[in-house]
Amino acid sequence: MASLLNKLSDWSERADDVLTRARARLGLLHPLQVVSYRSYGTPDRLYVKGRLLTDKGIGEPDPSDSRWHNLLNMYRRFDSNEISGAVLDVRPADGSAHPVVTDEEGYFTLNLEPKVLPEPIDYLWYPVDVAVQQVPAPFPLPAQLATQAMVLIPPADAEYGIISDLDDTVIQTSATDLLRMARTVLLRNARSRLPFKGVAEFYRQLQLGRNGKRNNPFFYVSSSPWNLYDLLEDFLNLNDIPPGPLLLRDMALGGKKAGDASAHHGHKLKEIDNLLLTYPKLPFVLIGDSGQEDANIYREVVRRHPGRILAIYIRDVNLPERSAMVARVSEELRSDKVEMLLVKDTVQAAEHAAGAGLVFQEAVSAVEAEKQKDEQPDDNGELDGKGSGQPVMK
Repeated sequence: MASLLNKLSDWSERADDVLTRARARLGLLHPLQVVSYRSYGTPDRLYVKGRLLTDKGIGEPDPSDSRWHNLLNMYRRFDSNEISGAVLDVRPADGSAHPVVTDEEGYFTLNLEPKVLPEPIDYLWYPVDVAVQQVPAPFPLPAQLATQAMVLIPPADAEYGIISDLDDTVIQTSATDLLRMARTVLLRNARSRLPFKGVAEFYRQLQLGRNGKRNNPFFYVSSSPWNLYDLLEDFLNLNDIPPGPLLLRDMALGGKKAGDASAHHGHKLKEIDNLLLTYPKLPFVLIGDSGQEDANIYREVVRRHPGRILAIYIRDVNLPERSAMVARVSEELRSDKVEMLLVKDTVQAAEHAAGAGLVFQEAVSAVEAEKQKDEQPDDNGELDGKGSGQPVMK
């Protein structure tokens, strides 16, 4: 089955490439756009990632957008026309030039060693210029097609980093209810999708920590595809949730080899391993939910990186069997001297964080105030979870 899926994936990619080139020859292709993804690095290494594809005209999200409009935009995100074989010029602040070629799916990735760094933006972010220099025939080369990639470098006085899941941890997705999840994902935009109550203030307090500089870095690890990057980035920005690299994964039709970890488990574990290896002196707080495999993944992280994890917060999705699994993992981690808390709401998590010295005590009242504000009824009358009416991490 895996072999067949891999072949189908190859055929699909070839057919898509032929169709894209045919449309370019006929002048029917949308204009090109270069998309940069927030990434991370160190003072010695910058990791730059992005994609070259056609611009499908997805505009700024608006609360008045209809469900049909949102569904059409979602279709456009996944019906992407990627440009392979293009040459891009990547230039850090030292002015050095680093050419990179897009792969068969239009992605470009580059590790480079800067000679100097500019002054950071908001303590953490370093801009890197990216410009398209050459595209293969028959694609037309647009004039001055360029962007800036933002690379996060934690400062030396950062207290800790935060690694967070997104779906059902930050964003209400209802991943344990397929019909509800499909409706949320397909029919809503970044403005109409809902954050969990109080989560934005809790995350801002974690970024602030106790040094008052708001320089604790956030990293978001999700199994969502890169096609949703703009929606997730807009969501964080619109809800004033601290920005951070979004470590998503590529959609693949091909199957996995027998014995491999699930795609969700393997992707998240690999990305978290990379983060802890990149910043060997930085401790971390992990945040997830009980709906999927976060508790088991985080247990493995603790075992692989002893002494690196300060606390783990798991949002309760209100499924008893999942709660019982988290309780078992939490008990196992006692021997590793790491607390994994199954929390009903953000206030409970903030109370623990304040007691553990991760945030100021005043953070608890700030999170409580935002939670109460967020609990005001919305126009949609939506409930979280499975429709029981019980508040879950609100």
